[in-house]
Amino acid sequence: MLKQRHQLFVTIFACTDAASAAGACALAWWIRRSQFGGYEFNLETYLQDSLTVLVIISLAVSMYTMGLYRPRRDQALHSEIGQVVKAALVAMVGIIVLVWMSGGHRLPAGQTVGPVLPEATFTEPFRYQILVLAILLPSVISIQRLTLRLSLRAMRRRGRNTRHVAILGVGRLGQITARTLERNAWTGIKVAYFISHHEQTNRVECIQKSIRGGTKELEHILEKFPVDAIYLAIPNAMSPQLPQILQRLERFAVDVRLIPDVRLKYLPQSMAVSALEGMPILSYRESPLSGFGGVLKRTIDIIGSLVGLTVFLPLFLGIAILVKCTSSGPVIFRQRRVSLAGDTFWIFKFRTMTNQPQGADAAWTTPDDPRVTSFGNWLRRTSLDEIPQLLNVLWGDMSLVGPRPERPELIDRFRDDWRGYMIRQHVKAGMTGWAQVNGLRGNTSLRKRLQYDLFYIRHWSILFDLRILLMTIIRGFVHKNAY
Repeated sequence: MLKQRHQLFVTIFACTDAASAAGACALAWWIRRSQFGGYEFNLETYLQDSLTVLVIISLAVSMYTMGLYRPRRDQALHSEIGQVVKAALVAMVGIIVLVWMSGGHRLPAGQTVGPVLPEATFTEPFRYQILVLAILLPSVISIQRLTLRLSLRAMRRRGRNTRHVAILGVGRLGQITARTLERNAWTGIKVAYFISHHEQTNRVECIQKSIRGGTKELEHILEKFPVDAIYLAIPNAMSPQLPQILQRLERFAVDVRLIPDVRLKYLPQSMAVSALEGMPILSYRESPLSGFGGVLKRTIDIIGSLVGLTVFLPLFLGIAILVKCTSSGPVIFRQRRVSLAGDTFWIFKFRTMTNQPQGADAAWTTPDDPRVTSFGNWLRRTSLDEIPQLLNVLWGDMSLVGPRPERPELIDRFRDDWRGYMIRQHVKAGMTGWAQVNGLRGNTSLRKRLQYDLFYIRHWSILFDLRILLMTIIRGFVHKNAY
């Protein structure tokens, strides 16, 4: 019954994807015709010019390859929409390559089901249509998927299309699993009962759910009270039982999910599972900037630093002259800081203190600090002393957005005193960050800053970076805690 329901929903999603793709093709074709003329309609010519058949096939292959037809009831919407956009763009790239390889002529008869390629491929109207379709296809498919998912969630909240599961484990982990599933009613996953992770138990209830027995009675319980899936929430102390339990569960046609007994509080992002020659690998913690996201972030850093240096060049020269004229010493102050993966670098700032040697490990500044010059005090309050860090960003030592860099000796001290502090080094240090735009600068709570930094790392995205940059510009560089 469960497989039949899954097949039904896969069919619904595949059909709606195909219908949406056909709609996007029709709209792109109509826009092209409106722009360049020619409204004579013929079904064969339409299928040829609109690329409808080719787009549907290419999109279906792309979406299937990216796992978009697997059950996703307990996954976040933004994750699915991101995958949908990628699949649509991959499909468009495949179409463009195929059209280019065809040389702009129809494929020989018998190689395709119907004419799917236009006669004049590389004309201006056709390129215009391809551009419009590249925008419309991911947009239309995303809206369609979002509408379907929200409709399914609303239906599941009303108790329809539910899946009943059992939780093996009545300890802290099992209770957290049950409460998490109950809070997220949109998944349609209902906890039917518990099974104790001990062989036998006298308990009959756990957080208002029945306990049907212990692991000794596992087969009998599943036969008498069938469920769609079982969640294994076994404490680490009982983990030696896991292989035997998994072997016993092979006799039942139920989905099996493992809940690892690890605290997610300090993880920078969700865990992921991969495999190497059949060996499962659980990624407990890794840098969120690996892959294309890191390349895109670095591209933004290069462009942003070049634009910033160009815009601030007159101000840069003016401040340099004033620093030199108002106090003795070098214009630029350098200090060792720590960034990605614990690598150290020289951070650049305009000198704001008197008699401050290069690379000095001075204590944190305080309000009305006697070491700070009068002009340096103004630079600190306006954050203009940090303009030279655009050079650090351009050279790759820092990023425009990220946790603020700290001195090596302070990191050696904090790494033992503050749990999770070293996770900050999974991303590059930044000129501005989530903690800074929320007012956590200067002599503010280190614990609070760490919480904001870890939140940023765990939820990092390009859009999050752009949001922080925009907040930095809107709120300005002046802050009461900058001294």
